[in-house]
Amino acid sequence: MIAATEERLAAVVRDSRAMVLGYLASRSGGDLSAAEDALSEAVLAAMQQWPVKGIPQKPEAWLLQVARRRLLDEQRKHHVRERFAEPLRQAIELASATADREENFPDERLKLLFVCAHPAIDEAARTPLMLQVVLGLEAQDIASAFLIAPAAMAQRLVRAKAKIHAARIPFQVPAAEEWPERLAFVLDAIYAAFNAGWETVGQDETGRDDLAKEAIYLARALIALVPDEPEILGLLSLMLHVHARQHARFSESGKFIPLTRQDAQRWSPSLIAEAELLLRRASSFARPGRFQIEAAIQSVHAERATSGIINWPVIEGFYQVLRTCTTAIGARIGHAVAMAQVRGLPAAIAELDALPESQVLCHQPYWAARAHLLRQMGKRDESKIAYQRAIGLTEQPTVRAFLLDELNEKR
Repeated sequence: MIAATEERLAAVVRDSRAMVLGYLASRSGGDLSAAEDALSEAVLAAMQQWPVKGIPQKPEAWLLQVARRRLLDEQRKHHVRERFAEPLRQAIELASATADREENFPDERLKLLFVCAHPAIDEAARTPLMLQVVLGLEAQDIASAFLIAPAAMAQRLVRAKAKIHAARIPFQVPAAEEWPERLAFVLDAIYAAFNAGWETVGQDETGRDDLAKEAIYLARALIALVPDEPEILGLLSLMLHVHARQHARFSESGKFIPLTRQDAQRWSPSLIAEAELLLRRASSFARPGRFQIEAAIQSVHAERATSGIINWPVIEGFYQVLRTCTTAIGARIGHAVAMAQVRGLPAAIAELDALPESQVLCHQPYWAARAHLLRQMGKRDESKIAYQRAIGLTEQPTVRAFLLDELNEKR
């Protein structure tokens, strides 16, 4: 039982913390930092006690009770900072009563996402703030994903939280006219969380791989809120197409298998069918966008399960369209890989060469793609250098082992 509890622990703590944090912040003047501080010791206590005693039936109520006790202790000792004011204490007590009384604790995470995407907050901080506050990623992991120094990212997040409090940003889902400005950042954060979780699916026992499922849940919640927004439909379709392949990513011995080499018969037909339905529904609005196009690319890959082939010309065409919607480095790398199949290897390498050095210097997918294409061209020395660079930038042991095998294989 202890092992099973530990396996679920991180995910339950993260989800409960996010729900409680959203509830408290929305009822205590929008002070995210104060609400986080009130919960921090409760989360630490949960990490120590739940693996041994088991996860409580109502995790949110447990966290709130511990947070309330710790906050009252600090108040009695007169060591509480000024911002731990009466509204926060009252918010914790109200939330505790709510958690004890109700079957399901109110989920304010969507409101919290939209608060983090408010125009008053620096654009560069919005998606990172959502990843930390709502989805529980550490500042260091976020900094790595955005290719900036951890200290700089930490400062950016602190400033963003202070802005929310100072500007009295309301905790609510925005009106329809405010959606366009905020939605793109919310979708970016959900997709970033999905990718962070997907990297560990099938090889992580800390619960971080549940981030992929959490991202899917949040996309479903957004669709329930706004069923006629095609980009939300496209994002969910994209994530489901990718998630459908979770059982084909690794061999029975645990070796990583890239997409084009996976056994398509091990993909989930039900998830693919749902993804296709969502994509058709999104396309019916005739308002294409980045996530719809990315989902369409994955849809073409999914056709291999029935046709046995990959239609690279169609994929390459979708990448051309995708590049009109986003400047993301991943879109250009994916386009280069598709170009190799359609226009030839020299054209693909030329596309990679055109990417700014500052953007690719520490970007692992770039070096992995470059190594693969150079090896196909017979440029083994250049390929070896690229493989070594990709291996050095790879955090996942299974992917690192795969790249090492590719490097050492003689062709």
